[in-house]
Amino acid sequence: MTATTETRAQVAPDPAAVEAFADRRIGVVNGAATALMTSIGHQTGLFEALAGQPPQTSAELAGRAGLDERYVREWLNAMTTARIVVHDPEAVTYALPPEHAALLTEAAGPDNFARLTTLVPMIAEVEQGIVRCFREGGGLSYSDYARFHQLQAEDSRALVDTTLLESVVPAIDGLRDQLEAGAQVADVGCGSGHAVNVLARAFPASHFVGYDFSPEALDAARGEAAAWGLANARFEALDVATLDEVAAYDFVTAFDSIHDQAHPARVLGNIARAVRDDGVFLLVDIEASSHVHENIDHPFGPFLYTVSTMHCMSVSLGLGGDGLGTAWGLQLATSMLHDAGFGDVRKIDVAADPVNAYLACRK
Repeated sequence: MTATTETRAQVAPDPAAVEAFADRRIGVVNGAATALMTSIGHQTGLFEALAGQPPQTSAELAGRAGLDERYVREWLNAMTTARIVVHDPEAVTYALPPEHAALLTEAAGPDNFARLTTLVPMIAEVEQGIVRCFREGGGLSYSDYARFHQLQAEDSRALVDTTLLESVVPAIDGLRDQLEAGAQVADVGCGSGHAVNVLARAFPASHFVGYDFSPEALDAARGEAAAWGLANARFEALDVATLDEVAAYDFVTAFDSIHDQAHPARVLGNIARAVRDDGVFLLVDIEASSHVHENIDHPFGPFLYTVSTMHCMSVSLGLGGDGLGTAWGLQLATSMLHDAGFGDVRKIDVAADPVNAYLACRK
């Protein structure tokens, strides 16, 4: 027996610490279950049907939402024990307090926690594939995530509608004037293209292009542009690691897309080459540190590393990439931006979005 083994054997666990740790583990299990049921409540419209209404029976709520009463009743019981819904045992009714509705309905905008929970079952669908990757290496494909683009589009839409025109554009010196006068703009990893379309509708003198390699996302982007009658927005299928334009754009954006790239340093270099000397690159990505010990107190710390493991890092590795990860952090992002050719990297304040960091980058 080694000295280290002897030392370990002599150290008995603190019963109070064991009990406290067990309590936290119970909280984790209950939190995971609550997240699943909250996701169901969002997808079925139950929170919207409860919000602003007097106490209802399960039958009344099921009728209002157009759902099966037995499932609604069990969901209400889960929400009651999670202290999300208030139950009156004598009247056998349920109510959603307005303070809870403020964070669980569409009225919450980008702060809708019910919408956020839909990511939990989505990434859980690929659990066995990720277990295989732990053993064999490599990663998964975007095609393994059946609902990814739908959920990402729903989440990003609320954020874009709340922040892009009112907070982000005014925060970058001279950008609004440039867009109103007429600028060339590109969005890298545009997804469903909502940011491009919002900007194109607001600034008809400018021309916009969105790049992505997902046919599903591009179809949604083109459909919205057509529905809005936008003649100044187009969308192209492109792996931005192959973007080879030079001094083509006055403004380039990347909304939570760089950390997913197979080769993010190459993409940033391509963007730097494509931005004109007096242009701006807006990098929007997760607000975190590059050092895990500095993320221990991050309110979404475990969530970020879990999403990274289950999606962002994995899809990069699945393409033979670098596997940068969701929580690559501001320190590494700033260093990589400097290496790409952006000498001036400034963080701008967007109070309505505490999850992401907004970096305005100039050469």
